[in-house]
Amino acid sequence: MHPNSVISVITAVHAATVGHLPGAYSSLASQVLPVGWDWEWLIQEDGSTGLLHGSPLTAADVRIHPGTGPAGGPGVARTLALARASGTVIRVLDADDLLMPGALARDIATLADHAFTTSAALDLLPDGSDATVADPHPEGPLVRGTLVKLWRRDSYRLPVHPATLCIRRDLLLALGGWMALPASEDTGLLIAANTVSDGYHQAAPSLRYRRWPGQTTAQPAHHEPSQRSARIRLIEQRATALSTLFP
Repeated sequence: MHPNSVISVITAVHAATVGHLPGAYSSLASQVLPVGWDWEWLIQEDGSTGLLHGSPLTAADVRIHPGTGPAGGPGVARTLALARASGTVIRVLDADDLLMPGALARDIATLADHAFTTSAALDLLPDGSDATVADPHPEGPLVRGTLVKLWRRDSYRLPVHPATLCIRRDLLLALGGWMALPASEDTGLLIAANTVSDGYHQAAPSLRYRRWPGQTTAQPAHHEPSQRSARIRLIEQRATALSTLFP
């Protein structure tokens, strides 16, 4: 398999989300890719408890590559998985989310002309139904520096979903992977990517984003004021430094 024809899908997993992996796999296995392309799935445990050892899922497909490492949060887990990835295109897939049909093919096509892409997402509700996110961001270019301005304007909420990010490997490596934060690590990466390069947002949904009590963003620690302020401050300082160094 030539690495130029591989899209590497990276998933961080821990005990609370491991039960959702079969669903994520089904959504990945059903993707139809352009001729000459294939995917690989780097599943990285956030820790080294042996959570994935002997899993029937990881033995079911030679394109699945499990890994372990020191616990450090999803950003650290994804960055460790990046070291094992062979593709020139990297797509994020959280363990509890599901890809929409055609998601990877659209990402590959978009990255032919752009350094990164995001896309719309549907909320997957506990009853199994989908909900459309209100006031979706329109399809079109994400001009360099746009996202950090919109993030600040909207009380530090991104107008596009960081869990839909697909990015060229060289840009991801140049940015140092995901931020080493306990949360908002994907927001920090996306803002950094747009601080140094143009991207593109797709209006077609690529993801069913699971809403459930076990998700990280539903935990009280995610909203603790001092920790949230520290995350925001670091993300802003990184974006400012990048825009200064690479005007």
